[in-house]
Amino acid sequence: MSKHLLSYFTGSGGIICEIRWHGRGGQGAISSAQMLAEAAYGDRFQGVTASPSFGAERRGAPVTASTRLSPEPMMVVSQVEFPDVVVVLDASLLTTAHATTGIKSGGWLVVNTSKRPENLAIDGDFSIATTDATAAAQKAGLIVSGSAMVNTAMLGAFARATEMITLDSIHSTLFRRFSPKAAETNFKAANLTYDGTQLLRRSSGN
Repeated sequence: MSKHLLSYFTGSGGIICEIRWHGRGGQGAISSAQMLAEAAYGDRFQGVTASPSFGAERRGAPVTASTRLSPEPMMVVSQVEFPDVVVVLDASLLTTAHATTGIKSGGWLVVNTSKRPENLAIDGDFSIATTDATAAAQKAGLIVSGSAMVNTAMLGAFARATEMITLDSIHSTLFRRFSPKAAETNFKAANLTYDGTQLLRRSSGN
């Protein structure tokens, strides 16, 4: 784990971890940002916020959302420009939406792709995690209108890469938000991505 992110787990007062989500309309990036905040609050953070971007909302259009986590109460809801962690629900957004822009040194890039991290050919002073959330969602039966829903599945990849939240906190959050049957399906997808996440640690200071 990078020293940059380790400070969040040691309870350093006043530090805010900023996460930016990249997805397409209909993929649930905004819901993921909210669920991450809820899971983190139930786990170890006292200050959490989630905020959507505003722009094109048509299905398939690129969208972003932001989550902030802090060990201390805080109220910051602006969009994240220089994230500690970027979560990408659709790998095509790495280029078309410049998803890696602004990632801080020592941070994480978490991508839904079947490729290994080293095969993404992405340079930067940050670590990379990849997981096939689409396949995990399909295996779990998490299909909506014929498409695999990867947003909750990516919570598992986030947990595996950053260690900021636990599977237990994801489980609790999903069961508060969904019916028992739907929550179980979503949690199965998150579990599969957690187990299937591949890590490339290459941040400075490790």
